[in-house]
Amino acid sequence: MSLAELTETVQAAGHAGVPRAPAFIVTLYGDAIEPRGGTLWMGDLVTCCAQQGISESLVRTAVSRLVAAGKLLGERIGRKSYYRLTEPAQAEFKEAARVLYAPPPQARGWLIAPVAEEPLPDGWALMGQRTAIAPNRDDITRLPGPLLSAETIQDPEGWPKLAADLWELDSVAERYLRFLSRFKSLASLLGAGAGQLDVSGDQALALRLQLVHHYRLAALRDPRLPREALPARWPGVEARRLFVTAYLALADAADAYVGRTFRDSDGLLLSSTETTGLRLDRLAREASLISR
Repeated sequence: MSLAELTETVQAAGHAGVPRAPAFIVTLYGDAIEPRGGTLWMGDLVTCCAQQGISESLVRTAVSRLVAAGKLLGERIGRKSYYRLTEPAQAEFKEAARVLYAPPPQARGWLIAPVAEEPLPDGWALMGQRTAIAPNRDDITRLPGPLLSAETIQDPEGWPKLAADLWELDSVAERYLRFLSRFKSLASLLGAGAGQLDVSGDQALALRLQLVHHYRLAALRDPRLPREALPARWPGVEARRLFVTAYLALADAADAYVGRTFRDSDGLLLSSTETTGLRLDRLAREASLISR
């Protein structure tokens, strides 16, 4: 199966349409541009989005809205315009990158704290009127005041129902299932032993950006609870395996294409940087654990 046929199958799965331009542009910057200095020529942005079916007029409208929303900053040099993420947008995707590109830290039981104010940070849920609970992970924001760690000592089978009441697990599971459906053809190809996909660079980057874009819709909403609190067949496990395996399979061709095509005001972007190398090293380590 050619990648063109594969991509058509992927887009058809689950009635996937053209991605929303603003969200896709943020995905593009976070995955491919930010690790390489953070600035991209508008012409390359238009070309990249065109591969996803996003028209130039939609790209320009989306860029204007992202600038107005404080997500992008623009600079004009001669007749060319260049855009980069603002500092708040950089910080936002830096947090997202920890979930996407690094092995997610495992929850070690639970954290329990009195609630001083709302809204609660990500991962926390209100349990009763003035008490909050969260998975005990290194990346969970600690609430101010007294903080307790807890472990399950009775009725672990009761956790999935309780967790479903406290967190929107059904919604997260549905997003993971949509991701798996959308990329089932890619999963089949990788399951047949294709460690690296023999595809052109522009196709590899286009598919990798789809992969990141759709996976993050689920992963960034996943509270990543202890295993005991999840349903028996939690789709997040399979979705993570597919994301890691596919990202690594597409990386070489996609990164080489970025390095010979995308430009900022100083010239071509680097095909690899310390940040992109670190991402791939972490994903490769995670892949080795997944395959055991």
